[in-house]
Amino acid sequence: MIDLVAARVHYLVTFLLLGIGTYMMIGNRNLVKKVIGMNVFQTGIFLFFISAAYIEGAGSPVLSSPGPYVSPLPHVLILTAIVVGVSLTAVALGLVVRIYDEYGTLETDVLREVRADE
Repeated sequence: MIDLVAARVHYLVTFLLLGIGTYMMIGNRNLVKKVIGMNVFQTGIFLFFISAAYIEGAGSPVLSSPGPYVSPLPHVLILTAIVVGVSLTAVALGLVVRIYDEYGTLETDVLREVRADE
């Protein structure tokens, strides 16, 4: 049983990252911490896809090497997702800056009260 857990520790880390990211997005009231939680959640998803694409004993898909081969598609998708994640983080932090300039706070409870008063 311990060997099975040791061989699949990357899945445990994946679900740990997903759980921490979800908790940070739901449990925190600060908008910057919510953005950080979103990034932690994205990292868990990236780790899951890369771990799922790993094949024991497989090589790179170069025709001169003997099979089996690792599919490069999940790796390419993750590279694209990283670029999208960085862009999403930049836009989210830009919105956080604008919200702070407008309302003077980053706490969601205070923002709800201020919006209700308007």
